[in-house]
Amino acid sequence: LLLLVTYRSPVLWLVPLLVVGAGDRTAGILVGVLAPHAGVEVDASAAGILSVLVFGAGTNYALLLVSRYRDELHLTDDRFTAMARAWRGTAPAVLASGTTVVLSLLTLLTAQLTGNRGLGFAGAVGILTAMLFGLVVLPAALVLPGRWLFWPLIPRTGDPVTADRGGLWSRIGQSVAKRPARVALAGAAVLLALASGTLALRTGLAQDDSFRKTPEAVLGQRTLASVQSAGAAAPLTLVSSPGTRDLVAEAARHVPGVASVTAGPATARYARADVVLTAAPGTDASDRAIERLRDTVAAVPGADALVGGQTAEAYDTARANARDTRVVVPLVLAIVFLVLVALLRALVAPLLLVATVITSYFAALGAGWILFRTVYDFPALDTNVALLSFLFLVALGVDYNIFLIARTREDTLAGHDTRRAVLRALASTGGVITSAGILLAAVFAVLGVLPLITLTQIGVIVGIGVLLDTLLVRTVLVPALVLLTGRRFWWPGRPENARP
Repeated sequence: LLLLVTYRSPVLWLVPLLVVGAGDRTAGILVGVLAPHAGVEVDASAAGILSVLVFGAGTNYALLLVSRYRDELHLTDDRFTAMARAWRGTAPAVLASGTTVVLSLLTLLTAQLTGNRGLGFAGAVGILTAMLFGLVVLPAALVLPGRWLFWPLIPRTGDPVTADRGGLWSRIGQSVAKRPARVALAGAAVLLALASGTLALRTGLAQDDSFRKTPEAVLGQRTLASVQSAGAAAPLTLVSSPGTRDLVAEAARHVPGVASVTAGPATARYARADVVLTAAPGTDASDRAIERLRDTVAAVPGADALVGGQTAEAYDTARANARDTRVVVPLVLAIVFLVLVALLRALVAPLLLVATVITSYFAALGAGWILFRTVYDFPALDTNVALLSFLFLVALGVDYNIFLIARTREDTLAGHDTRRAVLRALASTGGVITSAGILLAAVFAVLGVLPLITLTQIGVIVGIGVLLDTLLVRTVLVPALVLLTGRRFWWPGRPENARP
């Protein structure tokens, strides 16, 4: 439906949808074939997010190519020449954008969690497939039918291109150009105000809070907790050497937060006991009890004691997520910065663009948290939401930076000064970026209808972030920053001096 409204044609929207759909199915097959050879495991949730990434990125690339192809059809009678020019104009931006996303996703291979590694591998394969279909299959599918594909708004040779029509985005650009300092300050103020919502942010969902609708298993667990200790539904497993089982059990009984210790079976190699905590699984009190229990039993000489079980696994997963976040986030920012440096051949521009991406992420996180507390009544963010939301927002949100600034640099090289170039780029890409952002936000919003709170939170945060990127950052704040810095935006490069 969004593609139908965006392309304003009863036929044209089918082409990118079918091409991206074919890319999605191809990506799913490739992931299934390649994952075992790469030594990664891809679970069901990663497979679902794979489709979201392929459709989101694929429609972005399609919108950029179709918009440029339509403009080129106004300049030449030959549609094959028009497509060749459109391809040359969009391929660098698509390749830079896709490479950024792929490398960002591959940073998840450094993660400790199997699920994060599988998601990174699957997502990278998906984006590569979307790039292939966007740069090879889609151009052929668009050019073969001819101009009638755009019916009823068939582009005619000699009509003005988008940048020269003086439409909505041209007027917005002129308004920004009148007071760029005020616009930049106002945009930054809005983002910082939204980001302030993160000051009250809480992370770590208890296991029985992980579903939007309470399933029978959680109801049973709560019923059991009403007559027994809250941790009885998911006791810890305590394993030690057989000769120290009594010492270990006695030490465990004296740990604060432990309700009971029940001896289990023993073999010649190990002895087992079940430990019930007084706190519900996944709560802060449960986590502290696990830490104290592990420290206590580890101190028993010769016991070689280990504490496991479902609750302990969830605790270890949360700690691994925290570690993965500390490792992955700097890597992603470094990759985005280096790709922008290579694309723009500048240092100031990448620094400013990365700063807007980071600010936009925190604004989305803060706005999402306010929404979760006031509308959804979620008690906390799940432990992996912040990392995955950051990854998707930074990697995909930088697409719009690249689309806008790559076009600005192209127009600068074509003979326009930086001020005029960014206004022309905004007029040319404003509609594309807005349409792409709304489409991408809608695709991620689909995650909001799923039963797991984790996926709902990722979908909402990324959806909000993409809309902020689309409607505020790329269309208002970034042009204002370019206008304020002028030719210094490209330092140490000098694209204005390379004009023909």
